[in-house]
Amino acid sequence: MTNKELNRYNLLVMRKDIHPTNYRPVVFQDLNDGSTFLTRSTVDSEETITLDGQEYPLVKVHISSASHPFFTGEERIVDVEGRVDKFKARREAAAKARAEKAAKAAKPKAKKQSKTDVQKLGK
Repeated sequence: MTNKELNRYNLLVMRKDIHPTNYRPVVFQDLNDGSTFLTRSTVDSEETITLDGQEYPLVKVHISSASHPFFTGEERIVDVEGRVDKFKARREAAAKARAEKAAKAAKPKAKKQSKTDVQKLGK
């Protein structure tokens, strides 16, 4: 496609006035390490922060490139031992429940005496 064809395509096909126009400087703050990023955005925020003598809208995020393990190269310590202990505890509880169920099923049920049986005993 030539440049002229591309411009004609944009005029005929592309929708107009669908993108936001309220871009402004916004500060994003990582809650894990407190690092901040100043960038342009359209996100709404009621909180503000002062950086370099100017006040900007503040958006707090739980994780960003400053704290994400993929970007930092740090591996997080996984509590494998705790998971293993939980698994063993569940397995033991299941085995205990099966044993109780088997013991309950093995007990002979007491036969209820019917009225005729009571009458026979009375004679």
